[in-house]
Amino acid sequence: MAYRTLNPFTEQIILEFADHTDGEIEAALAKADALYHSIWSKGDIAPRLAVLDRLSALLTENRERLACTMALEMGKPVAQGQKEVDLCASIARFYAMNSAVLLQPEPVANDVGEGWIEFHPIGVLLAVEAWNFPIYQLTRVVAPAIAVGNPVMFKHAGIVPQCAAIFEDIIRQAGAPDGAVTNLYASSSKISELLADVRIQGVALTGSEGAGSKVGARASEMLKKSTLELGGSDVFVVLDDAGIAKAVSAGISTRIANAGQVCIGAKRFIVQRAVADTFIEAFVAGMKSVPMGDPMAQETLLGPLSSQDALVGLSHQVDEAVRNGAQVLTGGKRADRTGFFYEPTVLAGITKDNPAYYQEFFGPVASIFVVDDDDAVVELANDSLFGLGGSIFSTDIKRARLLASRIETGMVFINTPTTSRPELPFGGIKRSGHGRELGDAGLKEFVNRKLVVVGKD
Repeated sequence: MAYRTLNPFTEQIILEFADHTDGEIEAALAKADALYHSIWSKGDIAPRLAVLDRLSALLTENRERLACTMALEMGKPVAQGQKEVDLCASIARFYAMNSAVLLQPEPVANDVGEGWIEFHPIGVLLAVEAWNFPIYQLTRVVAPAIAVGNPVMFKHAGIVPQCAAIFEDIIRQAGAPDGAVTNLYASSSKISELLADVRIQGVALTGSEGAGSKVGARASEMLKKSTLELGGSDVFVVLDDAGIAKAVSAGISTRIANAGQVCIGAKRFIVQRAVADTFIEAFVAGMKSVPMGDPMAQETLLGPLSSQDALVGLSHQVDEAVRNGAQVLTGGKRADRTGFFYEPTVLAGITKDNPAYYQEFFGPVASIFVVDDDDAVVELANDSLFGLGGSIFSTDIKRARLLASRIETGMVFINTPTTSRPELPFGGIKRSGHGRELGDAGLKEFVNRKLVVVGKD
């Protein structure tokens, strides 16, 4: 079966789930489409915002349950899962409080007459989501969709079926009508079929480059809007005037969070030569001392990787990097214990002819690069297939701002790791995808921006 709960800490299968039948999927799509053509989607926004307000409260009420389910299914430490649920509650609350204003018509100056842009739903959306943030990935698509009036059918990752089912149940408890949000246990081929259905009007995907390429191409073929949030190989820049202790602490935190399985987690550490020895010594010592533990324990900082496939893939990447000249400063192998654990790892000496130079390490692996000046920082930062986010650490904010403007990414944070907040648009460029989620930009990705003009007398 494609959908199953396999505990990555114990390596034991807990539950398996059958795919929905073609008949069940058709019935769900018909219900979602009917809802789109109803007063729920086309009418007053207030009932939809009331659902979001209740959703925020219910997410908070189910905080422990959701965090424990994430730990069980994909290994996220419960303390980190609790923070994820808190973020999701704040996203629902943000759209409940702000969507009515953000979706107000916008005037357009013109020489024909009075003009304005209205924002209307476009129809049923299909969301294909990743396992690394099982509740957040759903919330950041579903919350703005509810506000706008677009029903959502979502296919979650095969390793988090219980998270998917619980989320759907919470949405219903919040008062959303049948068809507003539907969980699908479905194959990739079924998703391709759904994208061809005229009742599906857009697709949002978070996942790998491969998945994004296939879904994006299929959506384009069908002339349907898509947003793609794909991989990232974010830079973490330490300038020669940075506060080293702060940079080291932030760097370790962002590299081990969620066992390094974070698209916006810092992966390429670019350090200027004047502070390189000091930073590297402290960073390596800190990574070496990070303890691994049971993700169900509140004190655990580093849990297992999400699956055996993830562990095998990461191990192969590191081994290949070393064969091509990379030096292991700490870690570099699977931990000697039960569970899909990989040691916190720091690599150096990765040259441009090493395959690792352009790869994303989706695990607790950091790559260190030493450069001489600001121009070299920009050159190395931009020499990447990805362009999601990045961080710059410096006590000279003017200098850091100038560098931020030169780095080719969708997001740059100064003196703090790249993060996600309800009001901040989230997304990247290059192979990191296209489109934005969250904030005003995310609210208006899947809308009909309808122009209305009243001619002059």
